[in-house]
Amino acid sequence: MQTLSAFYESVFGCKTYKISLDAGCTCPNRDGTKGSGGCIFCSQNGSGDFVAAKNLSIKDQLEQGKKLVEAKVRGRSGERRGKYIAYFQNFSSTYGDAKVLLAKYREALECDEVAGLAVATRPDCLGADILQGLVEIAQTHFVQIELGLQTSNESTGRSINRCYTNQDYIDAVTRIHIAAPQIHIVTHLIFGLPGETEEDMLNSVKFVIRHAELDSASINQAPDLRWNDKWGVKITSLYILKNTRLASIYEAGEYQPLTKEIYFSLLQKALPLLPESCVVHRLTGDPPKSLLIAPAWPTDKKRVLNDLLTLLKSHNKILLL
Repeated sequence: MQTLSAFYESVFGCKTYKISLDAGCTCPNRDGTKGSGGCIFCSQNGSGDFVAAKNLSIKDQLEQGKKLVEAKVRGRSGERRGKYIAYFQNFSSTYGDAKVLLAKYREALECDEVAGLAVATRPDCLGADILQGLVEIAQTHFVQIELGLQTSNESTGRSINRCYTNQDYIDAVTRIHIAAPQIHIVTHLIFGLPGETEEDMLNSVKFVIRHAELDSASINQAPDLRWNDKWGVKITSLYILKNTRLASIYEAGEYQPLTKEIYFSLLQKALPLLPESCVVHRLTGDPPKSLLIAPAWPTDKKRVLNDLLTLLKSHNKILLL
């Protein structure tokens, strides 16, 4: 298992910071194509509660985002010591007109100090045109595709209105591996989904591991690329936001979120499962305080990060979260 900081430094040769962007996309289980209302935990803003206004150009969104991390990038001496990844985070950022979206990705990569591209999406939203465009970008730039899986339990997937299957995920990972093994694949899992047992959550981790590893033939296609044998995972605990279907379930007394103690206990069992080829991108969510209903513990970010560091030290795995 590798630190995210060390992984990015091995790719870019310096500290690298993601800037969240909004490509103006939605999702097929919001617009009626596959469903409506989105996943039960998803707010009206998707995962874009911290991104710049979508009415801004990609360049302007990037400039606004740079200001938030400028002090880290420049340091005390004022000398620039870092680069940026353009992170298309909100909703399903490959869902839409491929030409329009690819133009936005390329606009981001043309901006100063942007060294790579990260695109968050659903596994059923990787059409041939958009994937081919990302493959072409990956010939000259670092490309990271984040796939929201959430759980490998199909019954849970249906109950949270995910509107895609495990096979959609397997197909997406396989197609990316075949088309461009140098693309860095990251999978997002959520612990604490309604009705899930500890066994379900650990099985989801095992499922991701099973389908993440590149075979030797794929690696040999791109032997000069330093990140082609690495894959990533995000694990977060489910939280409840206002104006979501999950909020109604919670208010009806039909769901209780994980306590910090239970979540950390689950992490203690999940982390030893992860192999050396895994890059842990994060282990904690970042809910917007203005929308959060429960639980309260993720908002105390400093304490949560300190407790995670203690946990990781106990496993001799020091990660930047």
